Amino acid sequence: MSDFIRFFPRQSIEQVEEGNELAPKFDEHGLIPCITTAAGTGEVLMLGYMNEEALKRTIATGEAHYWSRSRQVLWHKGATSGLVQTVEELRIDDDQDAIWLRVSVQGDASCHVGYRSCFYRAVPVGEGEAERPLEYRESEKTFDPVAVYGDAPNPTKL
Repeated sequence: MSDFIRFFPRQSIEQVEEGNELAPKFDEHGLIPCITTAAGTGEVLMLGYMNEEALKRTIATGEAHYWSRSRQVLWHKGATSGLVQTVEELRIDDDQDAIWLRVSVQGDASCHVGYRSCFYRAVPVGEGEAERPLEYRESEKTFDPVAVYGDAPNPTKL
């Protein structure tokens, strides 16, 4: 299915910035960053990375796929948790080195920790104490990660 999707070679600035050919620029690790927001509210849900196959599968299926840097595997968001991200719109930035997904989410959560958004804490800025605690912006978890994923240790590297 994703084998039928082809990306154009990057040939000129005009082609990349003003043309209508998809010519994504993957970094030295073969990845492109992807910011994912809720289609209805615009809330930032997560930042992930896609390799070529993840981007092709996302385009082909209309569901978000990412490359897990910690586990080194292709990852269909929601395959385990049921929190599938259905792509409402996929955009690429001006120089085609970043992706923006607008998604609707079955289960209304995207964070493996159980919160709606992976950006559930704020860092206080400005003058004040040198060491200030992070401020929670979400007061409750949307789901129990242990019930969904089990007692397995978090795969995220520290």
